[in-house]
Amino acid sequence: MRIFLDANVLFSASKSAGAVRRLLAWAEEQGHVLCGDDYVVAEAHRNLAAKAPEGLSVLAAIVARINVARYDPSTQAEEIAALLPEKDRPVLAAAVRLDCDALVTGDRTHFGALYGRSVLGVAVHSPRSLAEAIGLIQPA
Repeated sequence: MRIFLDANVLFSASKSAGAVRRLLAWAEEQGHVLCGDDYVVAEAHRNLAAKAPEGLSVLAAIVARINVARYDPSTQAEEIAALLPEKDRPVLAAAVRLDCDALVTGDRTHFGALYGRSVLGVAVHSPRSLAEAIGLIQPA
């Protein structure tokens, strides 16, 4: 499975050695391909620099292990524009453009209504639902 990581997932995995970092490690161990793009990496970097600079070296290590594509703002489908605020559209658009099977995001405010849905072939997951989908934890 190709899994696109939102900035908040990269931030969480970089900030602490908790559940999100374990989720990414498990996904890699199971042969899933982790993806991102310059847009989400830059946002994670900016937020870490401001809130938890000690996580920047961990972010660099994570980014070195995932497939990171260049940001391409020209690939935003109308269907995505109808679902998300402008600042979040590039995230889902990149997951679609990179032919990902899933997008994992902890942003319940903007993506919560999409959890459990597939948009243009990309299943939108919370970290927990992705952990369930790839067999790391049992469904609640």
